Amino acid sequence: MNIVKQTNQNTNEAIISQDIFKQYVFSNEKSSITNYKNSMKKAIHVISKHVKKRKTPFTGTSIKNIKERIESIKLENFKGQHSLNYVLEELKEIYLNDCVHFHNPKYIAHLNCPILTPTLVAEAFISSLNSSMDTWDQSTGGTFIELKLIEWTLGIMGYPKEGDGIFTSGGTQSNLMGLLLARDYYIKNNYDIDPKMDGLPSEASKFKILCSEVSHFSLKKNLSLLGLGQNAVVPVSVDSDFKMNITKLEQAIRKQKELGNIPIAIVGTAGTTDFGSIDPLIEISRIAKKNSLWFHVDAAYGGGLLISETHKNKLKGIELSDSATIDYHKTFYQPVSSSGFFMRDKSFVDYIKYHADYLNSKEQEEEGIPNMVKKSIQTTRRFDALKLWFTLRIIGVEGLSSYLEKAIENTQFTANFLRERKDFEMIHNPEISAIVFRYTPFFGNDVSYCNLNSYIRKAIFNEGKAIITSTKVNDEVFLKFTLLNPLTTTQDIEEVIALIIHHGQQYSLKN
Repeated sequence: MNIVKQTNQNTNEAIISQDIFKQYVFSNEKSSITNYKNSMKKAIHVISKHVKKRKTPFTGTSIKNIKERIESIKLENFKGQHSLNYVLEELKEIYLNDCVHFHNPKYIAHLNCPILTPTLVAEAFISSLNSSMDTWDQSTGGTFIELKLIEWTLGIMGYPKEGDGIFTSGGTQSNLMGLLLARDYYIKNNYDIDPKMDGLPSEASKFKILCSEVSHFSLKKNLSLLGLGQNAVVPVSVDSDFKMNITKLEQAIRKQKELGNIPIAIVGTAGTTDFGSIDPLIEISRIAKKNSLWFHVDAAYGGGLLISETHKNKLKGIELSDSATIDYHKTFYQPVSSSGFFMRDKSFVDYIKYHADYLNSKEQEEEGIPNMVKKSIQTTRRFDALKLWFTLRIIGVEGLSSYLEKAIENTQFTANFLRERKDFEMIHNPEISAIVFRYTPFFGNDVSYCNLNSYIRKAIFNEGKAIITSTKVNDEVFLKFTLLNPLTTTQDIEEVIALIIHHGQQYSLKN
């Protein structure tokens, strides 16, 4: 009898446990689907109401205020038992109410683009079904959608049919892969070792990568990770528009060789973060070929120009590179993260490829099974390609390119507007959608202008009506607009400039 009672008790507990699982674990159970639908509806309602209500890109709340709200929630109280409604209300207080809105027309600070509605639909599929792109048996059709988009991107880049690519988490990862290939390609072709198995030769301490002095910081960061060190970067001077100076590049290569160092690659930038400047890619390719150097192009920012009939010639020469970086989550208007790394020859995959019997065995490769993990330095990887697929299928190439073209028009308007004023200083001719300048309303010195423009940037952010950013050029502070939103109007731009003038005048009164 006791055994029967114990068995019945265990059975009841198992049923209760299953009921708990069914409440929250997403499945094809009716109760799970109902919970999913209701939860998503509530979330969409909260987001929609919030976006509709907020009229500014920021509220101006302080770091201290936000920090205190989060710290008031004790970790020992993470016991669950709260309803979704409770958590959504809590989220409003600790995040939603004060989050920065990249889609606001007066957000013109960093390289954050407004995102497209079709991509949000794609995100629902990506998160809900949670495909992992490392192997075909975890992604099936997702693998071929990504392969199709890689093929499309290779086509607009002008790479040969032998090219290949992979979706990545962002420009930093893509640049890491480019530098990894450059390093191992040189080692394999100049030393009797396999860097994957044997590591680096002693001469690796002399390896040098040449890039413009305004290239992305990820090059130094990645060379540190690759064991070459940040000092492996050789910065090359730029011209008045912050493009790599070809004469200086050739001189730098000669100097490094004279010093006994070993140049192995050149990185050309197609859209620097601060200025949007595009290095002379065709000339760089010629010099790279002449000196037997790997040529990588960082087009994380400028990659979107490739689909614009008006502006694609600005990237002429990218087709001559050995590898390239493109961020779809910048000028292709995709949610973070959505980026790509591309190589002109699929055989370069061998420098990355590893086989794991439980994932992508050699036998599977011989059978022709497309396990994408062999091309990636990630293992588990989201189906981010689906967002771009939805975009191209619903909006199309021409529609997508028109957004960036409008942003570039706005940038040219801003440049002309500022040039016509005597109280602003322009320091370059914008090529994409970034513009660097400073407010100079009086006859001052660089120190006073630095203090003035630093104050303006902070005051505008703390006010919340607009968001701009700042940078330093030759250790002097300048303001920066990054115009990516096609819904930003010339009136919006004029109003932001009016805010700059207003806060500049307030600073002058105080000082």
